[in-house]
Amino acid sequence: MTTDPASRRALLRLARRSIVTAVGGNDGTPLDDSLPIFDQRRGAFVTLHRHARLRGCIGRVEPEEPLRALIPDVARSAALADPRFPVVTSSEVASLVIEISLLSGPQPIRAAAQVEVGRHGLIIAARGHRGLLLPQVATQYGWTSEEFLAEVCEKAGLPPDAWKSDGARLQTFTAEVFSEEEA
Repeated sequence: MTTDPASRRALLRLARRSIVTAVGGNDGTPLDDSLPIFDQRRGAFVTLHRHARLRGCIGRVEPEEPLRALIPDVARSAALADPRFPVVTSSEVASLVIEISLLSGPQPIRAAAQVEVGRHGLIIAARGHRGLLLPQVATQYGWTSEEFLAEVCEKAGLPPDAWKSDGARLQTFTAEVFSEEEA
């Protein structure tokens, strides 16, 4: 499913507005939240970049609410609650570039050959751990499917070959990725 440009811009605007408000700013720009995209229930991630470097990324694979509620929640979390980074400050907001990944539902896989680098994101669950990497990460680093599988294992706190074990549950998903740079 491809989202039309107006819906993409509206979702990006909603994410930015939520971040501005969360860090104590005021963004009174009107937002048309009547677009059908706001009522969709899809997994979504909001990724923040600052000076071409990752500044935060949070999302949900299986949301309990429509995008009108999910996008503001994960945008605020990416800015304020990503444990890898300090909280985004109001002085940083203008230099942030927001990227949204709208996800398909996860599908189980059993072999590395089923992973299409650049098309699939990965989720692993094993031994009480869980990890996820978005499709664009593998492309960004030039990983093969086996390297991508090893990296998602490491993100989950597992050994790199944990995806091969009997108890591991692997899933792929696709993502429609768009950012303020393209909008």
